[in-house]
Amino acid sequence: MRIIITGGAGFIGHHLALHLKDKGYEVLCIDNLSRASRSALTLLKSHEIPLIKMDVQDYDNLVRILSDHDIIVHAAALIDVEESLLKPLTYFENNALGTATLVKACVDNNVHRIIYLSSAAVYGNPISLPIAETHPVDPISPYGLSKAMGEEVIRLYSRISDLDYVILRLFNVYGPRQSHSSYAGVIARFAERIRAGRPPVIFGDGMQTRDFIHVRDVCIAIERALITEHVNQVYNIGSGNPTRIIDLAKIMIKLSGLKLAPIHIPPRQGDIRHSYADITKAVKCLGFRPSIELEEGIRELFQFSD
Repeated sequence: MRIIITGGAGFIGHHLALHLKDKGYEVLCIDNLSRASRSALTLLKSHEIPLIKMDVQDYDNLVRILSDHDIIVHAAALIDVEESLLKPLTYFENNALGTATLVKACVDNNVHRIIYLSSAAVYGNPISLPIAETHPVDPISPYGLSKAMGEEVIRLYSRISDLDYVILRLFNVYGPRQSHSSYAGVIARFAERIRAGRPPVIFGDGMQTRDFIHVRDVCIAIERALITEHVNQVYNIGSGNPTRIIDLAKIMIKLSGLKLAPIHIPPRQGDIRHSYADITKAVKCLGFRPSIELEEGIRELFQFSD
């Protein structure tokens, strides 16, 4: 099976490329390299995974490249809530228009399936917990809206063509080689500061909850989506367990062996207070069960050299 991964030099994308290559899939990565890490590029090259520098808004080149591939995993996206509030049009252009361009190219090349990596941000502030796929879509940030728009584009083209889809709404993904920039996830930011002997910085009181899922578990979920018969469906991909941010900081400090105390600063605009996934549907239809406990994954991060 021949797979194209958009955003293949990104955090999730390069992990997925390595995972699928190891499983015997033929993999091609596409990435505009705007936020690719050096370690990701080095690993793709060392594993002889081809990478084409290209943007998903480049329709003409997409049509040329997609012509002999079976499935697309669309991982390319800008992903930061706070940045999206400052640059909403950039997010709509990259995430929504980029997805529309890619999906049109898929349809025009008779690609039969697209796996779309969406986000729990599409739900907005939950009205019930845990969050099931039937929860209303009501994003509170341009990022969340841009991912929801991408979902709707995919559903539209599925209705008017032969394109099948699987939408995976990812919760808080973490793991080795995640960016340490201001746009990284909370675990990556905490790890960077703790490794430097500095206390983690918490926005607000730290009582907010998140659902953390290791990137290797995400790769397994995507692999299941490649072959599932339960297509044209949306699935939550998370651990199914809520973790308070203050508790996350304490766990990471404990595992580091350092004597630190978290610093609290004012909360950020657009942050959701509580969020964790109901993964019943993914368990039933994809056979997906997360296998990496949070402490195990964090311990690995401290042992891992970026």
